[in-house]
Amino acid sequence: MATARALDDEMVPAAGTASTARAGRAGQGAGLALGLLSAMCFGTSGTSAAALIAAGWSPAGAVLARVCVAALALTVPAIIALRGRWGLLRRSAGQVVIYGLVGVAACQFCYFNAIARMDVGIAILLEYLGIVLIVGWLWVRHGQRPRPLTVLGGIAALGGLALMLDLSGSGGVSLAGVAWALAAAVAMAVYFFQSASTSAADGSDALPPVALTWGGMVTGAAALALLGAARLTPLSFSAADVTLLNARVSWVVPVLALGVIAAAIAYVTGIGAARRLGAKLGSFVALAEVLFAAGFAWLLLHQVPTGMQFLGGLLILAGVVAVRLDEA
Repeated sequence: MATARALDDEMVPAAGTASTARAGRAGQGAGLALGLLSAMCFGTSGTSAAALIAAGWSPAGAVLARVCVAALALTVPAIIALRGRWGLLRRSAGQVVIYGLVGVAACQFCYFNAIARMDVGIAILLEYLGIVLIVGWLWVRHGQRPRPLTVLGGIAALGGLALMLDLSGSGGVSLAGVAWALAAAVAMAVYFFQSASTSAADGSDALPPVALTWGGMVTGAAALALLGAARLTPLSFSAADVTLLNARVSWVVPVLALGVIAAAIAYVTGIGAARRLGAKLGSFVALAEVLFAAGFAWLLLHQVPTGMQFLGGLLILAGVVAVRLDEA
């Protein structure tokens, strides 16, 4: 019988037949592909949200529109994925609530408040300090001391973050924006742990990624709507056109992009990646969102990265590769 070892919050085979090893490699390959697709889709969110905020939308209003569109887009696919197993949804209610309140609503709300005060690239870099929280939690809570390659990868990634922040530049950094981005980092760590869970609290099968994403979007939308109704957070919307690629387009374009691409597709593929890779490796792979976000902001908003920021991007990629080799 094959032995097993803990990987993040999952159990995976450590030794076994050649076919098991090939299946494991294939699963990680699929996880990497899904992770990169998710990162690319998530990377569009900052650009679309920044365009809406510049046109008069509040950060909470942009998040509410995003999650409502995503919930509508995923309703039919979620029903098909559940195939009448509504009991599974009830047993996973706790995971759905945490995922929706923290991984969806809080993470997006904090991130959008950050990009309202600083460039998209800097905000997303600070948010991804959540990977340090993930590695630290696995060490403290589960005794999974990081191995040398993970440590080196983390140092390289953090060095890349520091270079891409370019704190020596003349533009300065908003302290309020930094606080919002760091709050998003905490929420992001919770998102990856919830996404990587392969079983419900009672040990039954986990919700399909589409169903978990749909439930999280519905929960997040309800929470934001209640906060707005209680006037605990401003909900502002605008029907004015927005500017993308130096052109004026309808507000519908960034809202659909946020809801379908940067939420529905991004979250579903992100869950699929995290369940194959685990929370730690999945979060490192998701760092590619930093590069995609900076690239989209450069292309669509003309927020041009500096030479030091390009070097930082290379260090981030080196860190991801190191952690991938460690997990392999």
